[in-house]
Amino acid sequence: MRVEDQSDTRKFLCDPRTHGGAGPVELVETHISAVFLAGRRAYKLKQAVRLPYADFSTPGIRLAACEKELELNRATAPELYLGVRRITREPGGPAFDGPGPLIDAVVEMERFEQDSLFDRMAQAGRLDAPLIRALAAEIAAAHDAARPLPDEPGAANIEGVLDINRAGFGESDVFAEDEIEAIDSAFRSRLGTLAPLLDKRARAGFIRRCHGDLHLRNICLWQGRPRLFDCIDFNDRLAIIDLLYDLAFMAMDLWHRGRKDFANLLVNRYLDRTGQEEGFALMPFFTALRAAVRAHVTATQAASGRPGLAEEARSYYRLAMACLAPEPARLVAIGGLSGSGKSTVASALAPHLGAPPGARLVESDLARKAMFGVEPETRLPPEAYRPDVSDRVYAAMADRSQALLRQGAVVVADAVYDRPERRAGIAAAAEAAGVPFTGLWLDVAPQILRDRVAARRDSVSDATGDVLEAQLARGTGEIRWRHVDGTCPAGEQAGALAAELQPEEG
Repeated sequence: MRVEDQSDTRKFLCDPRTHGGAGPVELVETHISAVFLAGRRAYKLKQAVRLPYADFSTPGIRLAACEKELELNRATAPELYLGVRRITREPGGPAFDGPGPLIDAVVEMERFEQDSLFDRMAQAGRLDAPLIRALAAEIAAAHDAARPLPDEPGAANIEGVLDINRAGFGESDVFAEDEIEAIDSAFRSRLGTLAPLLDKRARAGFIRRCHGDLHLRNICLWQGRPRLFDCIDFNDRLAIIDLLYDLAFMAMDLWHRGRKDFANLLVNRYLDRTGQEEGFALMPFFTALRAAVRAHVTATQAASGRPGLAEEARSYYRLAMACLAPEPARLVAIGGLSGSGKSTVASALAPHLGAPPGARLVESDLARKAMFGVEPETRLPPEAYRPDVSDRVYAAMADRSQALLRQGAVVVADAVYDRPERRAGIAAAAEAAGVPFTGLWLDVAPQILRDRVAARRDSVSDATGDVLEAQLARGTGEIRWRHVDGTCPAGEQAGALAAELQPEEG
């Protein structure tokens, strides 16, 4: 609800003379802020609104919010956040930092090209896997730097979000009361099941002061790196949250935009970096919760009469309900000799299995690198591939898969699996968890394998031609897994496999 007329402030900020004649001023608006782009600067104004989750109803409150925004965002994007400017009432009209009474305030920022925003890059098809991996690393670093708040509750924290969501849905006329009741009931039922895990993570310090609004429009590419900006500053209860709930907003946004592959990649790479695998079972719930937040926020914006917003709000609502629908756990193992394309097929298949953001990838190459405490791109010495070391890698993968399956997750495990005992070990993990198992073996002719291994560049795999020749000489024994043509394009292969696996998932 708008509570104050800001027309004088807006005219002042829209006037090129305010900014030294820097040319036309561009305006970008959301439901709670307006950003004025002038020359090399951007000025962010808080809208004079009072909502269930944000109060910017007075100039003093807006000034304090600007100061808090500056402090919080300098933690992740210090180059972008320059200062706070007071707007005062002077005899000649509004002015920056004058002696007159305060009428408003803005955050002054370094302007960046709007095409560098990740939402624009997504629309233009300019996002790629390396950028998503870099983004996962940036988010992980920001979370690592945030101070744990172990006294914060887990389930109760999320229950507060549900209360805010219910109130937010009631602020618009997009959703009928029975729809609001249906989604609220579904969330509260699922919360009852997940409460012990949420509380456990809270005690472990995984609730921190996070970004809180981590979607594609709040990421920009600055000097070659993703930068997180525009975090929530107006309501601490929306930002003091589980780290995975913070991550889930980005995953949800990617998924909603049709980039299921990037959503799955983001979550998997984040978990690989942070070791928070036990929390993976929370991701469909958190993704649903983020979709519901976007649904009611977009529904509130629909009151402005802008075409398409009501249907967009409904699309988020549908995504939230889809995420909350039960998805049975299952394990899919993908094996093949070096160069067969196991990791490529696994990565293409994972987004299609399970509830958003898809399956957890358990990969032998990454597991081995993690065991030795090195980055994925770091080459390991030959002794890291001794049979006894590999036995430990395969055993750890089976243990991790079983733990994930017991939590209700869908898992795709990717390794060579050229030895019968290792194939039996991963199948036993599914049996122990009481879930379906599918083993896929990628068949590729030896010469094609040789050509692929020789052509590798910047690969996580350390396999060389000598390693492949040793595999070929040793043989695999009888393989009872389903044989798949490893020369088919991974995307086509994954789509076909997913379609076949879905009926088994019920």
